[in-house]
Amino acid sequence: MSDAPKGQMDLNGVDPLAGKEFTVRKRDGRQEQFNDQRIYLAIESAFKADLGINQDQPLDLEDQAKVQTVTSDVVQKTISRAVHGEQLEVECIQDWVETQLMDAGYHSIARRYILYREEQKKKRALRGEKNVDGVESTPLYMINQDGQRVLLDLQKLRRKVIRACRELETVCSSQEITDEAIQNLYDGVKEAEADQALIMAAKARIEREPAYSFVSARLLLDSIYREVLQEDFNHVDLKSLHREGFKQYIDFGIEKGRLTPDLKAYDLDKIANAIVLERDLSFTYLGLQTVYDRYLTHHEGRRIETPQFFWMRVAMGLASNEENKVERAIEFYNVLSQFYFVSSTPTLFNAGTLHPQLSSCYLSTVMDDLDHIFKVVSDDARLSKWAGGLGNDWTNVRATGGHIKGTNGTSQGVIPFLKVANDTAVAVNQGGKRKGAMCAYLETWHLDIEDFLELRKNTGDERRRTHDMNTANWIPDLFMKRVRQSEKWTLFNPSETPDLHDLYGAAFEQRYEEYEALAAAGKLVQHKEVEAVDLYRRMLTMLFETGHPWFTFKDPSNIRSPQHHTGVVHSSNLCTEILLNTSDQETAVCNLGSVNLVRHISKDKSGIDEVRLEQTVTTAIRMLDNVIDINYYPTPEARNSNLKHRPIGLGLMGFQDALYEIGVSYASMEAVEFADVSMESISYYAILASTKLASERGTYETYPGSKWSEGLLPIDTINLLEQQRGGFVDMDRTMTKDWDTVRAAVLEHGMRNSNTMAIAPTATISNISGVSQSIEPAYKHLFVKSNLSGEFTVNNVYLINELKKRGLWDEEMIDDLKYYDGSIETIDRIPDEVKHLFITAFELESRWLIECASRRQKWIDMGQSLNLYMSKPDGKALANMYQFAWEKGLKTTYYLRSLAATQIEKSTMDINKRGLQPRWMKSKSASSEIEVNREISQAPTPKACSITDPDCDACQ
Repeated sequence: MSDAPKGQMDLNGVDPLAGKEFTVRKRDGRQEQFNDQRIYLAIESAFKADLGINQDQPLDLEDQAKVQTVTSDVVQKTISRAVHGEQLEVECIQDWVETQLMDAGYHSIARRYILYREEQKKKRALRGEKNVDGVESTPLYMINQDGQRVLLDLQKLRRKVIRACRELETVCSSQEITDEAIQNLYDGVKEAEADQALIMAAKARIEREPAYSFVSARLLLDSIYREVLQEDFNHVDLKSLHREGFKQYIDFGIEKGRLTPDLKAYDLDKIANAIVLERDLSFTYLGLQTVYDRYLTHHEGRRIETPQFFWMRVAMGLASNEENKVERAIEFYNVLSQFYFVSSTPTLFNAGTLHPQLSSCYLSTVMDDLDHIFKVVSDDARLSKWAGGLGNDWTNVRATGGHIKGTNGTSQGVIPFLKVANDTAVAVNQGGKRKGAMCAYLETWHLDIEDFLELRKNTGDERRRTHDMNTANWIPDLFMKRVRQSEKWTLFNPSETPDLHDLYGAAFEQRYEEYEALAAAGKLVQHKEVEAVDLYRRMLTMLFETGHPWFTFKDPSNIRSPQHHTGVVHSSNLCTEILLNTSDQETAVCNLGSVNLVRHISKDKSGIDEVRLEQTVTTAIRMLDNVIDINYYPTPEARNSNLKHRPIGLGLMGFQDALYEIGVSYASMEAVEFADVSMESISYYAILASTKLASERGTYETYPGSKWSEGLLPIDTINLLEQQRGGFVDMDRTMTKDWDTVRAAVLEHGMRNSNTMAIAPTATISNISGVSQSIEPAYKHLFVKSNLSGEFTVNNVYLINELKKRGLWDEEMIDDLKYYDGSIETIDRIPDEVKHLFITAFELESRWLIECASRRQKWIDMGQSLNLYMSKPDGKALANMYQFAWEKGLKTTYYLRSLAATQIEKSTMDINKRGLQPRWMKSKSASSEIEVNREISQAPTPKACSITDPDCDACQ
């Protein structure tokens, strides 16, 4: 075949490879000159066999052209690999032929070629051919998934890895992965162990080349397909196997009680044909392993759904009440499976099952009554069982020393009950799928507040410690003003001040001062006067030392609430983004999901793709609204509240990725502006989508009297907050869209949902989607993430790509990242503009996070889970930071993440090999200064701990 390509022509039409020769290593170790004619003949033979043509007869011209094209592609790839120094092997070339036939769509011919190779392998075995070392090979056997002892086909393993590296060959070496994995195999190895050896070999290379994450994921996919489809398959069969297997999966799942029979009401042929198998290739290893371990439905330890079955099951579950359910299910599937929008974890767990508990968060108010206290504890257990995150308001419970009228005794206060609640969350661990998760809220004037602050301390009476439960301060504006003015603050027993907890704004201030006057006059039995600044300092100290209690602000949460007319917001939820009314009759429920912001960046990377975003948000709002009607409610109070008000919480994730895509540093006004306009767009389309649903399905029950019904949108309520506070509000109020159109639509059609937006942490669903969490800045550029699925190397792909462009990504850079704990701040050879773009969380001044959050908050009708960062103790900076957050109109904050005692020790490094440490590492212990004369490459990758990276995934 003389016209087969020998290489790429240069600009003068000259083949730069002309005259060069390459050799191919045969199976017995001999070297032979590369001959492209053999490739052509092998492909031609497969074509003839498939067409039923005798091997002595020629192909027609059209088929000859097809053979020629495939051969040219294979030869080009072969020569390219040889030019880059790779040793050509006959098995690898045959693998490339097989791959190219499949890529070209010649699936049946590829089968013929595979069969031909198998026949030749058997013939070689019968002939007793020698291996590379010149001796007869001793075959290895493995135990397959049916328990049978079968020949271990090393070439099949090699082909599997080559497929996994497809289109990544320039940066990923299939040969390296296979060679390393084979070294760990033995006679009698289990098939799953052989698969795992390949995955681990690929996974070990992720820190040096992020593309290996996709290779690892694809290798895991092979295992999942075999486990679910229950047969040894060729990749050419996968699509048809998925189509045929989908109906079997539905039938089996229903039969075994894992899926709802309602799924049989769909046109399953049409549904199965809508599955796009190629979307499996979008998973990173962390994302796919998380899906495999925690989301794929299983029966008796075996997964019964593939990733695309999983997405379709969720979509069908969410469309079950739709009139045109097939079309809606496909619409939902297309949004989910392409990571445009991802529903929260409970929805992904339970949609399409017999117990569709799809809601994320439950908020309860505990009344000052023994029966009600234990009713809430019991409710918490039921809610936690079905994967709900819990937020409990305990402010009503009388303080320590309070009088118990029924027994004429003295109360032990709220702390012992919190211990009971803590242990309940530990015992009922969300159906065995993840840890139970709960947050307790207490208002800052409660007499037990000082003991409450110490609940997470590691010292003291263990009976008064809650090591597994989150805690949060529910702070009135008046307290923050007293701190600013260095005034006194009075603590009360709620049994003597029963109305304070239900008041906010100016009404709260007036009543609070009246109670202070009563206390001064000796008309209250229990009260305590403290310096507001001293209490504030204790709050900050505990927050820095233990991560709790969080700072959440009562008044903006209530004053800006659309539902001011139907009750009071008494607390937030587990992750501080949900702000809904609660009472003894209503357990507030919220249904969450997040838009993947980076998937909505325009092609020219100038900003948001508004068309795509509108489509995604409109579909997402519909999906979230459907949750309310489909949902399984563990308690009547939850059902009552959710059906009456229909709140949903649309959030976002991938904000940091979006900034990277548009080339903007988080530490800049450009980032603040982007936070503003991106959230404005989400808010705009979310409110319009809910209004559109209201015109189709009707408004929520308590819409009359709401702020919506008065024509007040979230942006309009900032003035109300400023009026109630008497100032102290510094929020931007500019807008870029036509909000009059939205107001008019709301007034005409109403709203389907009382609340529409809340930004949750997205710890798990962002892992699945392969993007940064929520609105978080980059944590580090290289670290190890630990979760229930194991340990995963996480590196910053955007940074690595930038360093590659500049010729800076090498072994030394990897070692530098390890030494500097994932920071590039003090690596001299990295330009300043790159350092500025890729600033990390502990290098970023907190004011940028708060400024961005403030711009978002003006558009959101609930709140946002906002983490703040501090690298070393600084009381003044910490005090100013939370004052700044309050003045910027934030409703809540979340974790304060610090680096205290979390850095890896450098005892395996020669620290003199490198220069200054990043400024946020200055306070490390002396033990890290020990020098042992070893290479830095032996150092471990920085690892995130529970405080610096809590990975709280109870909401999403």
